[in-house]
Amino acid sequence: MSDQVGDQGSTQESDHAGDPIRGVARGSSSVPLSVLDLVTVGSGRTASQALATSVEISRLAERRGYHRHWVAEHHSMPGVASSSPAVILAHLAAHTERIRLGSGGVMLPNHAPLVIAEQFGTLEALAPGRVDLGLGRAPGTDGATAAALRRSERLDEGADEFPQQLSELTRFLDDDFPDGHPYARIHAVPGPVQGPKGRPPIWLLGSSGFSARLAGVLGLPFAFAHHFSAQNTIPALDLYRDSFRPSEVLDAPYALIGVSALASDDEKEARRQVLTGALSMLRLRTGRPGLIPTPEEAEAYRFSALEREFVDSWLGNVIHGTADEVRSGLDGLRKRTGADELMITANAHGGEARVRSYELIADAYDLPA
Repeated sequence: MSDQVGDQGSTQESDHAGDPIRGVARGSSSVPLSVLDLVTVGSGRTASQALATSVEISRLAERRGYHRHWVAEHHSMPGVASSSPAVILAHLAAHTERIRLGSGGVMLPNHAPLVIAEQFGTLEALAPGRVDLGLGRAPGTDGATAAALRRSERLDEGADEFPQQLSELTRFLDDDFPDGHPYARIHAVPGPVQGPKGRPPIWLLGSSGFSARLAGVLGLPFAFAHHFSAQNTIPALDLYRDSFRPSEVLDAPYALIGVSALASDDEKEARRQVLTGALSMLRLRTGRPGLIPTPEEAEAYRFSALEREFVDSWLGNVIHGTADEVRSGLDGLRKRTGADELMITANAHGGEARVRSYELIADAYDLPA
């Protein structure tokens, strides 16, 4: 079976070489494997250390054949240092050469479309041909922080205007506002006004049906947040595929899913590590956000019955264990969902555990050393 899947991966690598959207399956994996990075900050650690870990993960991912490395926008969360994806991506671009880099995603209602077009035009100039622009419509934070970001308390208005913002951003990226449009003489720089150049492909991200349907109607690639909305994964992917209309971007649907997974050399150690992320999420959901707790702190925490129910439910959606156990879980999830690509997020207290997890998963799938 391993040899057969490996041959399939080699064929796909040949078929999709240079494709800006469709990933490349390597080793014995039947689909491309990628990285979703929240740049988590553990208790006793610093943001500088977390960002250094992101560089280490990106270099490892490039070396071992992961297809892309995305960074997600979050705000006012002490345990997450990814408030400025474009800045982090520029740093990662300076430390890598081939791996695709992108946002998973930029929360478009938080920003003026022109600003995002300028930021990602700059990234495309820094790393030509390997930048992705993933877009979401959620705030990536709580309501008060979103209001501070947007300088407005009408948060629903920003989400409702997402299709219009997306259209405006696309026109800035392509520099093709029609004559007579108020923005016809405004140019996103770096951009096409300086001469023919590529631009980052746009992805739509979601955790429900809205972006799934919109991505399908527009013929765009779609990324679903399975790692925190597992109950909606299959309905959203079905909606995307049913709604899909071929476009200049894609002739057939292409969907990846974000997956929370952590591999360790020891099954018990994997459980210790993922418990830190579960406790962190519990605190976030109950209005007590903080740094990612240590494994010792998580083990010593006295969970109430309701808290234990939440943690058990959360961990039920985290694939963890030895490398072989994680591979089995990932393969099963791919078969159930039909996902075209798996984007793995490894949340734990320390950077060492996260780096080791990506290495072990690469080994389990025979990715090139």
